[in-house]
Amino acid sequence: MNRSFYQFTLSFRAGGKDNLMAQFAEAMFKDLSFPKEETEFDPLSRYIEEKADDKMRSTVFDELYKLYEERLNQ
Repeated sequence: MNRSFYQFTLSFRAGGKDNLMAQFAEAMFKDLSFPKEETEFDPLSRYIEEKADDKMRSTVFDELYKLYEERLNQ
């Protein structure tokens, strides 16, 4: 899989209002400055901590990135 983290996370958008990963994905989708081509943890984590919307919680990012890495390594 050669998808960016952004492309991977978009698949969670339809998860429902109570799903934290879906909330993260929706907020990320609406964030026009999100680094859409990035694949590396550190730049993404820095963006989440410094510039992201409150709905993009770092704990949810960590979970999503772990899933992203698992799928990359398959």
